[in-house]
Amino acid sequence: MASYALFVFNPDPMCFVHVLLNALDMDARGDKARMVMEGGATALVAELAEKDNQLHGLWQKVRQKDLVEGVCRACAGKMNALEAVRREGLELLDEMNGHPSMAAYRQKGYEIITF
Repeated sequence: MASYALFVFNPDPMCFVHVLLNALDMDARGDKARMVMEGGATALVAELAEKDNQLHGLWQKVRQKDLVEGVCRACAGKMNALEAVRREGLELLDEMNGHPSMAAYRQKGYEIITF
């Protein structure tokens, strides 16, 4: 079993859909996939929670499988997304000066993939 940390910075839905699909595919194949939302992607949390959002269904599948590791605290603050992140019950990650640490995931054996 491989372990992947999918760091998603890009808020473009055409990019984000690939993060969701790959997380689900990796999980279905028996690998460990953990999504970390960074940068502009943190602003998507409120939109993804809306039932009429085109990615809502995939987002719900990823959430049900507990594949979202969390959201960058510093970036969510900058993108005015902290309230949405808390409302959705997502963890705020901040161990590296307010941001998630890629090195910490590498030390735990994760391969880092960025989007």
